[in-house]
Amino acid sequence: MTKILTRHSLGKQPCYDIGLAKDHNFVLENGLVASNCFNKSHSTAYAYITYQTAYLKANYPVEYMTALLSASSDTKEKVEKYRENCQKMNIDVNPPDINLSDKDFTPVRKKILFGLLAVPNLGEGAIEAIIKARVEGKFKSLGDFCRRIDLQLVNRRALETLIYSGAFDNLNSNRNQLLHDLDLIIPWAQKKAKDRDSGQMSIFDLQAGTTENPEEPKLEAAPSATPVPDFSLQDKLKLEKEHLGFYLSQHPLKALKQSLHLLSPINLSDLTTEKARKKISAVVIVTEVKKHTTKNNTQMAFLSFEDPSGTVEAVVFPESYNRLEAYLEKDNHLMVWGKVEYRDDRVQLIVEDAEPIEQVKCVQVEFTPDEAIGSDRQINLKVILQEHSGERNRAKVPVIAIIHNGQERYLVRLGEKFWVQDAAATVESLQNAYFTATLKTLVS
Repeated sequence: MTKILTRHSLGKQPCYDIGLAKDHNFVLENGLVASNCFNKSHSTAYAYITYQTAYLKANYPVEYMTALLSASSDTKEKVEKYRENCQKMNIDVNPPDINLSDKDFTPVRKKILFGLLAVPNLGEGAIEAIIKARVEGKFKSLGDFCRRIDLQLVNRRALETLIYSGAFDNLNSNRNQLLHDLDLIIPWAQKKAKDRDSGQMSIFDLQAGTTENPEEPKLEAAPSATPVPDFSLQDKLKLEKEHLGFYLSQHPLKALKQSLHLLSPINLSDLTTEKARKKISAVVIVTEVKKHTTKNNTQMAFLSFEDPSGTVEAVVFPESYNRLEAYLEKDNHLMVWGKVEYRDDRVQLIVEDAEPIEQVKCVQVEFTPDEAIGSDRQINLKVILQEHSGERNRAKVPVIAIIHNGQERYLVRLGEKFWVQDAAATVESLQNAYFTATLKTLVS
């Protein structure tokens, strides 16, 4: 940066930004360059915009986040980023609804309704056709939708994406059934459209009127496939991620957080607030795995993890790789233990241990209030737990004390220094010492 030795006023002079990538630079009278002379009118404008956006976010959070999502509808990464911000602000972003969603995201009381423009494979022409057809009345079924829509604008790929996104859930929540029905409904609707264009109508198009209103014609019902069971929740969420790029209904780990809170796992979004080398545990989904052979011909892996709060890059070094290799597969749900590291101002997780969440266990020990305060009982418990703590930094099974007081139960999570390595052996030793102890799987 150039040092300015002297300066004096030249009155009003034209000022030009010569457009360097990092710094604003201005040419002085003597030919020297004044680097980073950011003029006050420019900085004042930025400050005022910052004030306005901060005010809107603080006082109108739903409307503010709706506007951000709408402005980013064409960028999947930004939509997901702002949806994560909404979660942190306790604002729900509901899946699209074929009868309610507009082109942009819409604020609905304290929630936000997903905009159709952010649904992949759905162009503006298709969206305009949907909204125009909806003016005649809400769609009553997938068949009604296909009959009233130009299927050249809303093609099969768009229909499938709408189904996977949950846009038809309020008409029929069985997404698997809707996908099977498409095989019959699309040719049926195309034939109806062709007949309408040629001015032909079958006697089956208009059947007898309803008993409630005999004068009102009743349209022929759309065909449907043989009934099939819906996708499981995990499969439904997996398909959402595959076709949309993110989860809409909910995150697969959201329900598990309540079961695993006893382990006190950290949210990935909070890693940036942790000090380097800090030991942490987290519940994650593996989203990417890149295996690598080192110069010493040993194996290691670079991974990406995600949870409901965000994503993080992770590394498994050779000393841990062989032990954890079987778990390092895409879409695996894991409990991971490791430490925080910072690299090029980015946070990453050094994975030292991992376990499928369905295998994560804890030891539960039950007490009456009198037993809980008895010093002899406490000393005996500590001795047994310390005997089973195993190798240093390898004890990862937490111990939970349950205190019964009449109908009430109190849970006390013992500190990490009382965690054990061999859960089954610990329970056996506790039972031999006349403790009421059980081994519990945290996720059923």
